[in-house]
Amino acid sequence: MPKKIFIIGTLYTKADEIKYLKQKIEDRGHQALVMDIGVLGETPFEPEINNQQVAEASGASLEEIAAYNDEDKAMQKMAEGAVKLSMDLYANGDLDGVLAIGGTMGTDLALDVMAVLPLGVPKLIVSSVAFSHLIPPERICADLMMVLWAGGLWGLNSICNQVLNSAAGAISGAAEVYTREEETRRPSVAVTSLGQSCCRYLNWLKPGLEERGYEVVVFHTVGMGGRALESLIANGRINALLDLSAVEVSDHALGSIVSAGESRMETAGKMGIPQIVAPSCIDGYDVATWQPLPPRFSGRPLHVHNRLISALSTTKEEKAMVGNVMAEKLNKSVGPTAVVIPLQGLSEWDRPGSDLYDPEGIIAFTEAFKDKIKPEIKVIELDAHLNDKIFSDTVLSLFDEMMSERS
Repeated sequence: MPKKIFIIGTLYTKADEIKYLKQKIEDRGHQALVMDIGVLGETPFEPEINNQQVAEASGASLEEIAAYNDEDKAMQKMAEGAVKLSMDLYANGDLDGVLAIGGTMGTDLALDVMAVLPLGVPKLIVSSVAFSHLIPPERICADLMMVLWAGGLWGLNSICNQVLNSAAGAISGAAEVYTREEETRRPSVAVTSLGQSCCRYLNWLKPGLEERGYEVVVFHTVGMGGRALESLIANGRINALLDLSAVEVSDHALGSIVSAGESRMETAGKMGIPQIVAPSCIDGYDVATWQPLPPRFSGRPLHVHNRLISALSTTKEEKAMVGNVMAEKLNKSVGPTAVVIPLQGLSEWDRPGSDLYDPEGIIAFTEAFKDKIKPEIKVIELDAHLNDKIFSDTVLSLFDEMMSERS
């Protein structure tokens, strides 16, 4: 059955590229429908949704938007219209995938559109600034695909065509497997973690939760994972949370580039879903291995994980500060919340003889956290290491208690 795939772009600057994409998608047996988001210039062919319609969907005419004489303001207004039309198409069952193409202007608008479409709707942006520092992580939705548009600023060529060909195939393939029908899902429990070289509690937690009838969804806490988690909680896709890797909170508080944003560890509490939290992995401050270390970190123990990411030891004072930050966040919770602090180590790298071992730091965190946390939140100080089985057993026992009280 043919799928309906929308191509979003500015026809007066990228008509040849958009027409090429349209043809490639149609060659695969699908409907390729064009939404023109340009404000100025002539359009070489008539799109399925023209720029006047996009403007009117934003509550203004194209002429009014052009009269702004401000390209940023104009494109943001067109983005409002594109968002509304895209959501209308989705609500009516007329959208099976979106492919946007652009430079900085088209990418800026496309990110707004992709952000409002539900998880699962195929989303692909072909952009000349894909993967660059111009795109802030908070604007990247959980399942967005991006392709770097090499050689594509001005017209078609053999290099550009290869990229567009791949993009057309990718969005077509994604649309072919996409279905609007919701799978019958078990209740979802999100668990945060780093990899097995650092955190091993999932060896016990995942089968334990599955035996209890839950779907286990694990989020890798290296910045983007935490952003996706908070977004999915806000969208109602998560029923309970075991937020056992708090490194994104400490990273953000200490200024790391590996950040999940200001609202990390807050959405579950605001939504009122049950959550169990641990301060795991705050023993390390994440840095990009390929970047020079700031002078202030000179002399600190460093654990090199790979060529992408390394962890610097956090100080006792920094751990105490993170304790305050975590308490402030959890104090906003309106639902069931409990905290487990493994006093013998916060990661596999926090053991005697390891790079990040710091027993005094754990004490500093615990004292600062307990001093600020509200009394309604249960805090368990566990005389064990994060990766000891008793930690996972304690979390599961708390989880059972918490869920039985809600039923």
